[in-house]
Amino acid sequence: MVDEIFSFSELGFQEVETSRYVTGILEKNGFRVERGIAAIPTAWVATYGSGKPVIAFITDIDCIPRASQKPGVAYHEPLVEGAPGHGEGHNSGMAVNVTAALVLKKLMAEHSLAGTLKVFPGVAEELVGTKAFYVRSGYFRDVDVVLGVHVGDKFATSYGIGEGTTTGLVSVEYFFHGKAAHAALAPWEGRSALDAAELMDIGWNFRREHLRLAQRSHRVITNGGDQPNVVPPEAGVWYFFRELDYPHIEELYELGNTMANAAAKMTDTTVDHRLVGSAWPQHYNKIIAEVQQRNIEGIGMPQWSDDDQTLAKALQKEIGTKVEGLKDKVDPLKEPVKEATGGTSDDVGDISWNVPMVYMRYPANIPNLPGHSWPNAVAMATPIAHKGSTAGAKVQATTALDILLRPELVVQAWDYFRNVQTKEVRYQSFLAPEDKPMIEMNRGTMERFAPQLRKFYYDPSKYKTYLEQLGVRYPTLKSQ
Repeated sequence: MVDEIFSFSELGFQEVETSRYVTGILEKNGFRVERGIAAIPTAWVATYGSGKPVIAFITDIDCIPRASQKPGVAYHEPLVEGAPGHGEGHNSGMAVNVTAALVLKKLMAEHSLAGTLKVFPGVAEELVGTKAFYVRSGYFRDVDVVLGVHVGDKFATSYGIGEGTTTGLVSVEYFFHGKAAHAALAPWEGRSALDAAELMDIGWNFRREHLRLAQRSHRVITNGGDQPNVVPPEAGVWYFFRELDYPHIEELYELGNTMANAAAKMTDTTVDHRLVGSAWPQHYNKIIAEVQQRNIEGIGMPQWSDDDQTLAKALQKEIGTKVEGLKDKVDPLKEPVKEATGGTSDDVGDISWNVPMVYMRYPANIPNLPGHSWPNAVAMATPIAHKGSTAGAKVQATTALDILLRPELVVQAWDYFRNVQTKEVRYQSFLAPEDKPMIEMNRGTMERFAPQLRKFYYDPSKYKTYLEQLGVRYPTLKSQ
């Protein structure tokens, strides 16, 4: 599964082959699949069993723009130049959760264990574009515990506010509307939408100095016009506004809207916006994290080969980061972050404020990589990813089995959720009633690259591994 999903390389909302492949495996093994959940074509939920407890598994499946990379090669060598690739490692998570779910199904049938298993995909996580819609549509209303996983370079879980995953966000695209004119002949007849977008950016950059240290904000111009001699009648800029809690995120959102409106007034243009995605800050459950930590320590780190370590160190050297190879020890469970100062966001945060949840990092990638780029794809269809994902599946299965066999864990998890986590904080979605998933995003990019990527789809009927299909010697180093 790790190798096949790696070969699909599908961007958010366009995970067609990935969803077809994974749901096919689950249906073949007796799971009931509901497709198109929350009005998202590539989203689904697979269910097995009945009764309580209801345990949900979730992990992401989308990839990164321009991150195409041959696996097992310790330098930049795209499979398809400029194409998407798994430069985050989301290709490995379904192998973890589906393997665990199939093992649990077998145990439940053999030992007549009551309970329900649900498997969800994290569609368009890189756009934080779907999980708030899952929540709004009620798909976690009857769930007792959620076991999420994400690829990492270590074996770890956490509770409370996790280290490095402390912010929530709103993702907002602003559309400025002006009037076209010949930029040399009669520019005074035009109204530049691009000027408005740039003025918004300038205003935000000046205001940034006076925002809290915890905030993180970044943007790309999505439409800057057509050509220099035409005053741009349309322009777009896409912002991520990150902060530590709902009120401060909402404050940034309103500030962004104010600046957009001011920029439009300065340029005699108009502006509107749409919410592309949103995420609450994550908060994980102490009771389930402690159970999961014991299982992580019991399973232990994978046994890395000399070839695994050679690839890791060669890649670290190639990109100029600290050379230390792969981790070989499990760290103890850490205390929650007391003074958060910003970090990444993930839309599982919305789920974590509705159901007791944990989010395990399993060791399927190389430490000290930049993230969201080709180096993070190097290990993701190699023995490193295979071993790390297998270890992660064992922990997911044993943790879920603990919950099935010990009903008091669910009671304790909900006690923590109600009386600690949500004692003073209540979930409010950032979604307005009219907001809809941006399911058209990335469609054009995938249509452009799919014919080339399809040539590299993994064929397990002919090859034992994707490396074998590609003819990659493991590991391939620059000196070779």
